[in-house]
Amino acid sequence: MQHKVIVVLVDGLSAEVAHTMGYLAGMVEAERGLYTTLTCALPSLSRPLYECILTGVPPVASGISHNGVSRLSRHESIFHLARAAGKTTAAAAYHWVSELYNQSPWQPLRDRFTHDEQLPIQHGCFYWDDGYPDSHLLLDGEWLRTQYDSDFLLIHPMGVDDAGHKFGLDSPQYRNQARRMDSLLADLLPQWLGEGYQVLITSDHGMNEDRSHGGTLPEERQVPLWLFGEALVTQWPAGPALQQTQLCALMADLLGVPHDKPSGPQLLKASHQREVH
Repeated sequence: MQHKVIVVLVDGLSAEVAHTMGYLAGMVEAERGLYTTLTCALPSLSRPLYECILTGVPPVASGISHNGVSRLSRHESIFHLARAAGKTTAAAAYHWVSELYNQSPWQPLRDRFTHDEQLPIQHGCFYWDDGYPDSHLLLDGEWLRTQYDSDFLLIHPMGVDDAGHKFGLDSPQYRNQARRMDSLLADLLPQWLGEGYQVLITSDHGMNEDRSHGGTLPEERQVPLWLFGEALVTQWPAGPALQQTQLCALMADLLGVPHDKPSGPQLLKASHQREVH
């Protein structure tokens, strides 16, 4: 079965702080969503992990091994897979995402607003300022969704990561930025679910008390994963056991597009059950 999919990639959200997000926790408590944690790939840095999540290829294999690697990806992303299957793709995201999958180097005048059916990310609103407000970014995503009726939409806010770099993991600023994100999602998630979207909310990496990330500390590597939507909640009533490298396959399975991305045994079994039942 084919579904429309929204992925919210909350940059820099450690699982240690994610449990303070009350609306999302309430949805799980009401059995309207699922929550689990993932261990991110290494190094726990943004650009390598965008590539990992969106292609299923870990940094040591993708060659996107640190934030300074600025080039197009050499692997098929979920955007490529969806476009090849005739789906509409969109992203409201940091400009590194555009640089990985559309055109590199990124040029603000050319690439800030993207509308090109031939590109992997066909419709995009891309930003470059780490302080770009999360409220604006989520509205950019909602505008793309309603304007272009996207089958696959990535929404990628940076505010939590920005607060973590300025104030550290154990700071009220970092925790409160996560709570603000929770409130923003509370305004949008009911509408998305009401229109039949399957929604994944996760993060690339966490944050440490040194106001950084990139290493192996649990607070840097443990990230949240929430799943919302009938296809997901009924599929894994006890919560899924997934790796970060398997998220691309999950997105492709939900969209109903062919792929050869790495899937865990549980994910493969679930995909087979969708086809049979």
